[in-house]
Amino acid sequence: MIIFGSPRRYLQGPGAIARLGEEIARIGKTAVLIADAHVLGLVSAPAAESCRTAGVTLSTITFGGEITHAEVERMASLCTRTPSEVVIAAGGGKTIDAAKFLSGKIGAKLATIPTVASNDSPTSHIIVVYDEHHKLVGVERLKANPDLVLVDTAIIAKAPAILLSAGIGDAIVKRFEVEQCVGVQGSNAFGGRSPQTALALARACYDTVRADSVAALAAVERGEPDQALERLVEASVLMSGLAFESGGLSVCHAMTRGLSAVPGPASALHGHQVAYGLLVQLVLEGRDAAFVEDIRGFFTEVELPLSLADLGFNGGPAEIATIAELTAQAPHMKHFARPVSAQDLVAAIEAVEAMASPTKDAAE
Repeated sequence: MIIFGSPRRYLQGPGAIARLGEEIARIGKTAVLIADAHVLGLVSAPAAESCRTAGVTLSTITFGGEITHAEVERMASLCTRTPSEVVIAAGGGKTIDAAKFLSGKIGAKLATIPTVASNDSPTSHIIVVYDEHHKLVGVERLKANPDLVLVDTAIIAKAPAILLSAGIGDAIVKRFEVEQCVGVQGSNAFGGRSPQTALALARACYDTVRADSVAALAAVERGEPDQALERLVEASVLMSGLAFESGGLSVCHAMTRGLSAVPGPASALHGHQVAYGLLVQLVLEGRDAAFVEDIRGFFTEVELPLSLADLGFNGGPAEIATIAELTAQAPHMKHFARPVSAQDLVAAIEAVEAMASPTKDAAE
């Protein structure tokens, strides 16, 4: 059967954080705000004022910076001192995933406030867990998606452009992954088949990303939200999140298993990792040269990686073999039109690297 999941409520716009208190009051009277030290400086004052006005008691915990089992245990122990009905996650993907894990552990409801649009973690029930060295160690799942997603685009407009570029990368791949998953009748993140709604969202996400990314990046450079940024943020946070969870993933996200295991790419932003994965997937799909060049041209416009070197890679064949072997073992690889071996992946990576070489030669 088909299954579609989504957050309970989604709000987006400049100044949206002023609505936080009244929105939290719908689901609880006590809340704990989880954010790193930098983000607390951005949101703690308006969040506290909004919650005070709405009669919500708010406490704060400073996130340590890496989503590990130990960090979640530390925050959970702090929550025993001041029990909260709602966990509010403010920040990027790591903070949000850590707060998701925490909310499930203490049995609280969850609200997310992304301060960057670098990925679609704010809408999903998926939690990616790492170790202290940023190596992916597992994936956890909440029982449900967040109760509230609140996106203040005035805050996002002031974040570094490279983070929005990563969000573009994470969003653009969803069309191609969902199409593959639907094509093989694979399972989505809820264990069901992909509804046509998810496929439609993935394609609308792709169209929006292609139409609005350049202008949205310009808005971020100015530090002022505009309609292009509003549309792109909706695509990269909401459309992308709904599409991947209910539609399914494929090669692009499987590549994160391999890329996160080698020096250089392991430190790259998630959206840049999966964007490189799209180039590999397009080779595996046998897309024609004109289509691939169109995608590569767009990647150049929005500063997405065209090569492993763009992800910080300086290894050789042995490291490429490691990337391929770990990627081939990822569960998402079964969502592809044909079986793909580690050798197939090595060949596809080599093809992507060969395409990038003339570009680099010309630049030099």
